[in-house]
Amino acid sequence: MKFVSWNVNGIRACVKKGFVDYFKEVDADIFCIQESKLQEGQIELILEEYHQYWNYAMKKGYSGTAVFTKKEPLTVRYGLGDQASEPEGRILTLEYDKFYLVNVYTPNSQRDLARLPYRLEWEDRIQEYLLELDKVKPVILCGDLNVAHQEIDLKNAKSNRGNSGFTEEERGKMTGLLNSGFVDTFRSKYPQAEGAYTWWSYMAKVRERNIGWRIDYFIVSERIKDRMIDAQIHCNIMGSDHCPIALKLDI
Repeated sequence: MKFVSWNVNGIRACVKKGFVDYFKEVDADIFCIQESKLQEGQIELILEEYHQYWNYAMKKGYSGTAVFTKKEPLTVRYGLGDQASEPEGRILTLEYDKFYLVNVYTPNSQRDLARLPYRLEWEDRIQEYLLELDKVKPVILCGDLNVAHQEIDLKNAKSNRGNSGFTEEERGKMTGLLNSGFVDTFRSKYPQAEGAYTWWSYMAKVRERNIGWRIDYFIVSERIKDRMIDAQIHCNIMGSDHCPIALKLDI
């Protein structure tokens, strides 16, 4: 199966920049997006042969996730089971016969780290949730996780240490998740790959010079890591400040 994940930074804007062409070309079995930035009825996205599932944020033009899948899932969960506690549309879980697919848009800690405490609480809840799912069947987690885990995962590690997305606390939560029975698929496949980034600032020539961060991930239950065929970063695809990532699994 082929899985794709992309923080589109506004699906309406991304559609105008070639989203549908890429969508058709990549021909994923399951395609996940984050930061859709719309409410129900604000776009008519015609994707033939795909079922569409959207989790909208209550706040207009903010956050939001969606999954487009060729195969209809057994169940779909929005949030962590209590929609009132997750009003930002950041989590979608689709259950299939052999796995759970969890699409996540992790909260940003903000430049001044004002939201770091909320972010760390979120990380604890997500890990607990994933571990509960993993007791039932393997988990495939994807999305913009808003953290560069290791120094190899961003261009300027030294100058960004302690900044949002590269704090010791955020990186520690990622380490804790991986140590609890999950695998970062790209880093597992390409442990020494440098310059492999998924997000770049909109500042002039930053992307052209590849001054980026790898903050978008496919993470899977450790017991299915041997089923991985490949993990890819489609850094040549424009349309957002993030690029799509892909995972191929024999599952």
